[in-house]
Amino acid sequence: MSDYKTVVVGTDGSESSLHAVARAGGISGDKSNLVIACAYFPNDGKLASAATDTLGADAYQVMGSSPTEEILRKAKERAKAAGAAVVDTRAVKGAPVDALLQLVTDVQADLLVVGNKGLNSIAGRLLGSVPADVARKAACDVLIVHTT
Repeated sequence: MSDYKTVVVGTDGSESSLHAVARAGGISGDKSNLVIACAYFPNDGKLASAATDTLGADAYQVMGSSPTEEILRKAKERAKAAGAAVVDTRAVKGAPVDALLQLVTDVQADLLVVGNKGLNSIAGRLLGSVPADVARKAACDVLIVHTT
């Protein structure tokens, strides 16, 4: 049984982030609203090929809303399979940390769930990572799910 009324979880479509979505779905169950978010940077399409070549798996951040819609569809399926009853999805423009923190405020979330990807990497230590940054800045409880 959860004391949380609204749970937000972020996903980028990776298997590790979908593991965090499943965990959030199990936590929210039939007692909480679950909001699944996917941050993206809008793109007019001209840079899509270059982004894929340069960013590889991280190209989702600049591809626009079409990939985001598919990511959110898969995430919603995963959350429902884990037990979430009420699931809302949001494609949010902007950087992941800023987008998640704004969404937490907008929906008055009690819990923010993220995966731990990047938390213990060199880049994460030097540049910051989504889980570390949201844990420091969020105005609600944060659950960092061990996904890697």
